Amino acid sequence: MTTHVRTASASHAGNNDKKNIFQLFTRLQDHLELMAAIVSGLLILTAWIGDPYLNNQAFVIFHILAFVIGGYAKAKEGIVSTIQDRELNVEMLMIIAAVGAGLIGYWTEGAILIFIFSISGALETYTMNKSQREISTLMNLQPEEALLLISGSEKLVPVDRLQIGDHILVKAGERVPSDGRILKGTTSLDESTITGESVPVMKTTEDEVFAGTVNINGSITVVVTKPASETLFQKIITLVQTAQSEKPPSQLFIERFEGTYVKIVLFSVALMMFLPHYMFGWSWTDTIYRAMILLVVASPCALVASIMPATLSAISAGARSGVLFKGGIHLEKLSQIKVIAFDKTGTLTYGKPEVTDLHFRSDEEASQTLSALYSIERESNHPLARAITQFCSNNPNAKRMDLHQMTDIAGNGVTAIIDGHTWKVGRPGFIDQRAAENFQEGILHHLAQQGKTVVCIEDERGIAGLIALKDTVRKEAKAAIRSLKAQGIHTVMLTGDNETTAKAIAEEAGIDEFAAECLPEHKLEEVKLLRQKYQNVAMVGDGINDAPALATANVGIAMGEGTDVALETADVVLMKNDLPKIAKAIGLSGKMNRIIKQNIVFSILVIGALIVTNFLQALDLPLGVIGHEGSTILVILNGLRLLKI
Repeated sequence: MTTHVRTASASHAGNNDKKNIFQLFTRLQDHLELMAAIVSGLLILTAWIGDPYLNNQAFVIFHILAFVIGGYAKAKEGIVSTIQDRELNVEMLMIIAAVGAGLIGYWTEGAILIFIFSISGALETYTMNKSQREISTLMNLQPEEALLLISGSEKLVPVDRLQIGDHILVKAGERVPSDGRILKGTTSLDESTITGESVPVMKTTEDEVFAGTVNINGSITVVVTKPASETLFQKIITLVQTAQSEKPPSQLFIERFEGTYVKIVLFSVALMMFLPHYMFGWSWTDTIYRAMILLVVASPCALVASIMPATLSAISAGARSGVLFKGGIHLEKLSQIKVIAFDKTGTLTYGKPEVTDLHFRSDEEASQTLSALYSIERESNHPLARAITQFCSNNPNAKRMDLHQMTDIAGNGVTAIIDGHTWKVGRPGFIDQRAAENFQEGILHHLAQQGKTVVCIEDERGIAGLIALKDTVRKEAKAAIRSLKAQGIHTVMLTGDNETTAKAIAEEAGIDEFAAECLPEHKLEEVKLLRQKYQNVAMVGDGINDAPALATANVGIAMGEGTDVALETADVVLMKNDLPKIAKAIGLSGKMNRIIKQNIVFSILVIGALIVTNFLQALDLPLGVIGHEGSTILVILNGLRLLKI
């Protein structure tokens, strides 16, 4: 056994070394474009400083090297894209402009164009890499190997070879390799990678565990319940990857527009190379020079870079704070939302009833009544019974008593005999509705108005007590609703509860309106009605019954601890179940849309100004290059501001 452990450790260390080498190689690749741009700039600087000492051939060679080194990445990208899409693009315009400048003797200007263009390209690459860093971080948290238990022995196997039903051993300090259920052992797990909560969670037999979480202080044996490709952790990674690859409508429009625009620019340049000579008497040198400047300044580089860097930065900022967008389209839509519909159970509330009130016939009988209640309810698996049992187990006055002949009447309650006396526990109608309503001056009616579920306890003398339970509103729900109202967003609650309970919960949470007794199809209809009235609707839910409504809303938002169906159907996922993040996500969407508009307007104004000044012969090629490429760099940097949110 000792030898086996040492071998496994050595294997793990070897894998870590390979991973570190791969990460180093990836980092070098990430910075390769920037390094090429810097080398290109140094070559231009060398040629400029050495101009008095260099002959014409050496001067040209320095600039050709600057062209090749600085422009290789963008030229390759442009040529490959042109061949694949059969459409000219911005990259090709820049290459043509730079080569054209060189051919008419403006080597320095052409090289500067390539240099600044490569700098802006390196910035775009940086944005992409920054946005993908969340995925890299997440993937590094995913274990690659697991200790598989086979006939009492341990075998180190790749995680992707685990199958449902396999038993694995997770030791203290290790990450759980797959979603599963604990068969043996008790421990504390750090689930911050899944829920965002930093406080460790106690786990024991039959509790669920998730891949990527950290086993803190005890060995546990886990039965695998999901293959590696379907774990919650893997779904989070997939969500982020999908979001980064999906382009928002504004970006798709710009890309469709780009092909047409490039053709217009090339046609305009072709005209510019001849018409001014004949119409305005310009020299051929001036005409061709102005045509090259037009080719540079009219290229839509800044316009093309106005959207994706900002979108990727916003998606990255959201992922870092626990809000996962499945694509830029959903992030773009979010700021247009006028109303948000909330599921109640598990979304606005914790989804777990808690005991809130106890009322006994007399103080002298309180201990005996509580003990009888505890003894009966601990034998039931009903959610209310579990809540009552949990409450009684923490109450020193509740003692376990022997019971006999327990009978469960489905949907009503139970009867049992304790020490020869008959006890009944259940809803008021099962016990004695009139007696329950008259108990302690009508306290039942008061509790019901507060949206609480009341369980009655009866002995042979009549009603012995009432216990009230309530699915409590999440602590952060009220703050979330207040933030949304401050943004002018109308809020609606959709619930399957009765109207009295729904009204109480809605008032407590601060919801504007509610719809009670909703089945899944009713929730779907309510969302459709809201869309007719408000146009742009978001739906927040966590359960299977919320999936149709989530899919129908303009933007579906799922709670991170929700069901797989809800996670797959929704457009946005709150990984930390943190409702106030909705208001922040809407603010992020609004800021992203504002930055995109700023970038587009700025880009168009700069292009227009440069074209006019060029036609008036007031613009030199170096200034045209700086104005055009400088605007591209500025819009990218403006988009990168979203990373700091």
